[in-house]
Amino acid sequence: MATYPPAQARSAADSRIKAVLGPTNTGKTHLAIERLCAHSSGAIGFPLRLLAREVYDRVCAIKGENRVALITGEERIEPRDARWLLCTTEAMPIDRDLAFVALDEAQLAADRERGHVFTDRLLNARGREETMILGSATLEPMIRALVSEAEIVSRPRFSTLSHVGATKLSRIPPRSAIVAFSAEQVYAIAEMLRRFRGGAAVVMGALSPQTRNAQVALYQSGEVDYLVATDAIGMGLNLDVSHVAFAGLSKFDGVRHRRLTTAEMAQIAGRAGRHQRDGTFGTLAGTGSHDATFADEEVYAIEEHRFPPLTRLFWREPEPRFDNLDTLIGDLEAPPTVPQLIAAPEAIDLAVLKRLAEDPEIAGTVRSPQAVRRFWETCRLPDFRQQGTETHGRFVARLWEDLRRGQLGGDYVAGAIAALDNVSGDIDTLQHRIASVRSWAYITQRPDWVLAKDEMAARARAVEARLSDALHARLTERFVNRRTAVLMKKLGPDAALLPVELDGEDVLVDGEHIGRLKGFRFVVDPAARHADHKLLLAAAERHVPGLLAQRADVLTKTLADGTATPTLKEGAIAWDGQVLGRLARGKTLLSPQIVPDPTLDALSAPARKALVTALAGWLGRMLEPLAPLRKLEAATMAHEAGPELRALLIRLVEEGGLMERAESGLDALGKDQRTMLARLGLRVGALDLFVPAMLRPAALALWRELTGRKTPLPDPAMPPTLAAEKRPLPPGYRVLGKQWLRVDMAEKLLRDAHAARIAAGRRPFTLDPAKAVSMGLTTASYARLLRLAGFQPLMPRALREGAHGPLQPLTWRWRPPRRQAEPEPAEPRRPEGAFAALAELVR
Repeated sequence: MATYPPAQARSAADSRIKAVLGPTNTGKTHLAIERLCAHSSGAIGFPLRLLAREVYDRVCAIKGENRVALITGEERIEPRDARWLLCTTEAMPIDRDLAFVALDEAQLAADRERGHVFTDRLLNARGREETMILGSATLEPMIRALVSEAEIVSRPRFSTLSHVGATKLSRIPPRSAIVAFSAEQVYAIAEMLRRFRGGAAVVMGALSPQTRNAQVALYQSGEVDYLVATDAIGMGLNLDVSHVAFAGLSKFDGVRHRRLTTAEMAQIAGRAGRHQRDGTFGTLAGTGSHDATFADEEVYAIEEHRFPPLTRLFWREPEPRFDNLDTLIGDLEAPPTVPQLIAAPEAIDLAVLKRLAEDPEIAGTVRSPQAVRRFWETCRLPDFRQQGTETHGRFVARLWEDLRRGQLGGDYVAGAIAALDNVSGDIDTLQHRIASVRSWAYITQRPDWVLAKDEMAARARAVEARLSDALHARLTERFVNRRTAVLMKKLGPDAALLPVELDGEDVLVDGEHIGRLKGFRFVVDPAARHADHKLLLAAAERHVPGLLAQRADVLTKTLADGTATPTLKEGAIAWDGQVLGRLARGKTLLSPQIVPDPTLDALSAPARKALVTALAGWLGRMLEPLAPLRKLEAATMAHEAGPELRALLIRLVEEGGLMERAESGLDALGKDQRTMLARLGLRVGALDLFVPAMLRPAALALWRELTGRKTPLPDPAMPPTLAAEKRPLPPGYRVLGKQWLRVDMAEKLLRDAHAARIAAGRRPFTLDPAKAVSMGLTTASYARLLRLAGFQPLMPRALREGAHGPLQPLTWRWRPPRRQAEPEPAEPRRPEGAFAALAELVR
């Protein structure tokens, strides 16, 4: 177990330690590279793999590739004769005899997650001839207290940094960087810049170094004039930026959402200006963020480079004992003995170690000091996927199960890497694959973890390169409109000054017709596409997104309050003659999903999401007439329904709540199941099963749209009877010869008929035809309905003489339908003479 400070014992007596401190844009890194190349050997530790790679390329150009090494957690290029090492701080070797050693961005020793690593390098990494510590001026008190022999050199900023207040996104000057603190906000701003200014490069910490390099190159080459980034640009990226705009001044630091410190603000704002060219910083107006305004004291601190000095650095035992897991954890949690150092917060590696040590099965496999050391190395696998202790811990546990038995087989590692070798998918999918393959790149770099490690490491790097190229292509495709970018470069900012207005559907630029807005589609007037109208077209392309956003906002609000009236026809939702989306089958027939039309892609992501949400709310209200049918659908999931009733309910939902009783299988249901049917609102008639609410035109039309069936549209009035025509039977009606009768009306007539039958007992009975007359039924249709229900007429003389005239009271008798198992009745004697026509009529 090490005790502070061991650095003096490791340093040569004539070693010179220099601390070069100052704000950004002071050339500290350039100075370190010069000193490195001036010595016979040396190493520099950088906070980012990206920065280490950038400096590696520069030193290779000076010293030659066979003399320079790149050492990071995921990548190791180390020629046999390498004498100059460019490393990430975590991978920096501190036990090698090197003439020169430098530590970049040493103030990160105050970082909660990685600070203890920087503190260890600050105290222990020493060059034989010269040691250089690079960092912010806020580190000076800690250098004086912890490395008292160091010579402190203050470096002033070469250029001036000035605050310019808040600026709208549409007025952000070229060669600007906009800094946001969430991926969603980065994407939204980049999308707006793509429409207004032709595009933007995107830089985030989650991107691979290769993708970030490609995006930075896109900006540095001048292909786009804007860079949208997270605070990742504040650390080591050398950019040609004139202005830095903050979209917000607070971020989530892994523990809580907090406001940036003035030092963090200055680190980011300091990207503006290059060498002796002045830069500006400010905020982005119109973001809606309550904290997106610099306080006067913050502006003063940033412009004058005056920040509170660091008073504590995070520390964790760099050389713990490996006697057992408890000893290891105890050493890693031990507090420092120096007042300038405080115990580091629990990092992800220690959290995973403690989590797995609590598992008896895993802890039982870690007994010897050698196993404890190897287990700790496994737990130190970085969480590249940023999935937290639980998920990352499970991955580490699986890895340990393989490593404790020896090395990982080449076939296994090759298969895991090959599974990630897929360049399809969106931006988030590719970022996740890159993070996963970085884990395997780290694993293959360990000296004794993988068989054929050099081959596996090369495969991991190749897959990461392909995924990075694909991610760069996706980012460019999504956030760069090359045509608009070229136009804006040719036309300059004057196009923004031209007035653009909307006259109905016509888009006018400076009073000249330039195109039309059809729904959310901008259709350019073909006559406007010639050289004289380039300026007008550029102005229209920059202003139309604003017009579309206004139109989307109005439609969203009117959909919410119910005043907008889109149409639903053949599965398409249309408004103002343009399709907004189409219905797609959801989890069930009655819960469709909306697939937005591609024309809505012209809207910003928030506006598009709000509009689709409003459309979903409108659709829910539109489908309210189908609520009784949804009730049947929900009952199909009830356990007490039983298979017979569930089958019946499923068929009823598919048939729109209408079914002939003879085909329903109703007789197979028990008493409880019939009771459940009644509670569900299903009407069980003599001839049909139906949901009364589904006999309305709106409900039938909606059911027709959801099913896509080509059934006839229901009559808006839904009269009781319709004259039979040579067309398909409309839903909700029953065929009665030359007439169609609505099923609920048929049930009313048959209910009255059965009431009369019951009152008469076994005697014939007379039916009053008044209700049938009021429905418009003829004698033939009424007789056919009664015959279908099992009634048989006794034909009086009045009926024989007026068979085709108005309905008269008829006398009937009841014969219930026979079961199929019983023999069919003998064929009756065919009527003769005058009775033949009437017999055919009632048949």
